[in-house]
Amino acid sequence: MDDHPVHQVAEPIRNVGTSDRNFYDRYYFNCHPRRSSHPCRSSEVETTPWFIFGLGVYPNLGVTDCFVVVRRGDDHIVVRGSRALGADRDDLRVGPFRTEVVEGLARLRISLEPGHGDVSFDLEFTADAPAALEPRHFQRQLERVTFDTQRFVQTGDWTGSITVDGTRYDVTPEEWRGNRDRSWGVRPVGEAEPPGRRAASSDDASFFWIYAVMRFDDFAVVSIVQEKRDGERVMDDARVIWADESRGVQWLGRVEHDVTFHPGGREPASATLRFIKPSGATTTVTAEPKLANYLGFGTGYGLEQDWRHGMWQGDEKVEALRLKVSEIDPTMKLFCPVDHLASFTLTDADGIVHTGEGLFEFAVIGPHDQYGFRDYVDVAPEM
Repeated sequence: MDDHPVHQVAEPIRNVGTSDRNFYDRYYFNCHPRRSSHPCRSSEVETTPWFIFGLGVYPNLGVTDCFVVVRRGDDHIVVRGSRALGADRDDLRVGPFRTEVVEGLARLRISLEPGHGDVSFDLEFTADAPAALEPRHFQRQLERVTFDTQRFVQTGDWTGSITVDGTRYDVTPEEWRGNRDRSWGVRPVGEAEPPGRRAASSDDASFFWIYAVMRFDDFAVVSIVQEKRDGERVMDDARVIWADESRGVQWLGRVEHDVTFHPGGREPASATLRFIKPSGATTTVTAEPKLANYLGFGTGYGLEQDWRHGMWQGDEKVEALRLKVSEIDPTMKLFCPVDHLASFTLTDADGIVHTGEGLFEFAVIGPHDQYGFRDYVDVAPEM
């Protein structure tokens, strides 16, 4: 790439524009059955895999790593890999894992060879809508920039196969869809750093997060909310992305949320999102989470101290693990985002109703005034 006129700073492409150890460059994909072929009722959804794959490059840590996590019934199945980053940042192989950009912003292929755990796959993602940039994600704690990231999102269909416990699932565009994103920049990765003065800071460390990617017949809606304990917004965005690229991307308004929780935890039973424009025009979405994928467990998002994104594992390492969802410590679930396969009902500003499906990623970590959580281990009351 250094022979192409694409440089952004006075460095080779191999070197990023900051020496911050937390710089990362990441792919995320999910794959799930369409409602039309597998109606979103929990008993039917649980018989098919709810599949998530991620790959990250960490130039200043010298690491590339990846994971696949599948939720099927009560099974939480993970295969993960890590290797030393070579001179070519575009080499997206990690042991038996492969990621390939077949056609930029249109088609990508991901695969995992059999024999490295209870999951293997060979899948190609084909976009059904243009990639859309999301707002810049920036947050500072004291003088330290903790988040400075950019991301784009894209919906699409899948072709190929997934094998789980010896059962092969043929994946066709008529029956399987999902979304992907690409993000890069600075956010906490790898082993925790000494916090310095931040350990004594009274800055709000609470984290409330909604990231919803909703696919309807002719368009997708992406909504992002991050806020502090008192509701002050770090991010607030809702946009419609039309499958017809000529219609562009349109802002839907500021976001309001009303979440109902399952008793005894912080997992959403349902959620209502309202996108309100200054004119008062309101788009309303009801989300119904159907199946949770606890991607924080075993994949590197920070719950285990021996495997974190960007953590040095040696020149190459591949591991597999398996958990029962029913046996996961409920307290640990309070400390990571959860990706829910969900159905959505959208009523637009003209009163027209649309139904769809997709991702409802949710977390409320720490105190949160709106929902009555006073500390990190408070849960929704029993009925």
